[in-house]
Amino acid sequence: MSDDERGEEKELDLSSPEVVTKYKSAAEIVNKALQLVLSECKPKAKIVDICEKGDSYIREQTGNMYKNVKKKIERGVAFPTCLSVNNTVCHYSPLASDETVLEDGDILKIDMGCHIDGFIAVVAHTHVLQQGPVTGRVADAIAAANTAAEVALRLVKPGKKNQDVTEAIQKVAAAYDCKIVEGVLSHQLKQFVIDGNKVVLSVSNPETRVDDAEFEENEVYAIDIVTSTGDGKPKLLDEKQTTIYKRAVDKSYHLKMKASRFIFSEINQKFPIMPFSARALEEKRARLGLVECVNHELLQPYPVLHEKPGDFVAHIKFTVLLMPNGSDRITAHTLQEIQPTKTVDDPEIKAWLALPVKSKKKGGGKKKKGKKAEKGEGEAMEEDASNGGGQE
Repeated sequence: MSDDERGEEKELDLSSPEVVTKYKSAAEIVNKALQLVLSECKPKAKIVDICEKGDSYIREQTGNMYKNVKKKIERGVAFPTCLSVNNTVCHYSPLASDETVLEDGDILKIDMGCHIDGFIAVVAHTHVLQQGPVTGRVADAIAAANTAAEVALRLVKPGKKNQDVTEAIQKVAAAYDCKIVEGVLSHQLKQFVIDGNKVVLSVSNPETRVDDAEFEENEVYAIDIVTSTGDGKPKLLDEKQTTIYKRAVDKSYHLKMKASRFIFSEINQKFPIMPFSARALEEKRARLGLVECVNHELLQPYPVLHEKPGDFVAHIKFTVLLMPNGSDRITAHTLQEIQPTKTVDDPEIKAWLALPVKSKKKGGGKKKKGKKAEKGEGEAMEEDASNGGGQE
């Protein structure tokens, strides 16, 4: 058997430079899409319009890549743009008919993903719609999420275990008198798999158990952290708000309703693997058909969850490549200025933040030079995270 054939059988990972390039290209697009979405966030702007602009940008940019290759390369949105406001925790990506607008002072959580050939880069960022520095408990929630993300970046490395990260991020949140929101999972990413089997729990409790796992070189993770000044136990208030779904590929069922069969065949054609927004389907028909598809577990819904009114919620998510020379955080966005009411004095947290993101490799001088430019987000945030503020 030739090496080429052997390579075909092997699962593609970061040991292939082409795979690294695809992850980084997806990351570059999603980082720019996030920048675009942020620039559109103004008082009285319609949330649905902003979400649509984020998705359109990703479709357009990925569409311009790999146009002239022999074998068709799938590419596009890996997770629809969500804009969850104030005490809404996640997954708010309304239908075209929704009239909800942003208001001055809103706390915005933007969440989105892009893929090239199934190699996925996701990002989430929190921004408060206001001039000047963010202060008070909102700043605490954002600083807690950011510092927890910085600690996670340093602990998600080969040889460390998933429960080490779970315990550490809870400790960080407590230092800011915040809670890590339950039910949020950080998943390993693989080609065409947004929710891989290796998982980091946000909160360990008896109801949610995951297998113990150790991080390994050449793996990729989406580290997902949501913090709240409330109790961190979000609720589903209205199933009608759910608009994001993913095809459950291992399930089958003969649908009874014509509308369901029509919608399901459209989903299988357009979105066979990645999560999608019901906005992309014909609205009236979709509402009817999606219910039967969800009831029979053909689709996995991403529910819109809420903390209590008045609770402040922050969300930071990044994609990290566990490269041989250390961790490479490929998605991120600079925070606006925040002035939290708390500072981190805990020696253990300070020690975590002082850990290097990249490891020093012996030899290969040329390579090292090239890597310098990539030090990127992780290390630039390092100093500020330990100041308690966490802003760049």
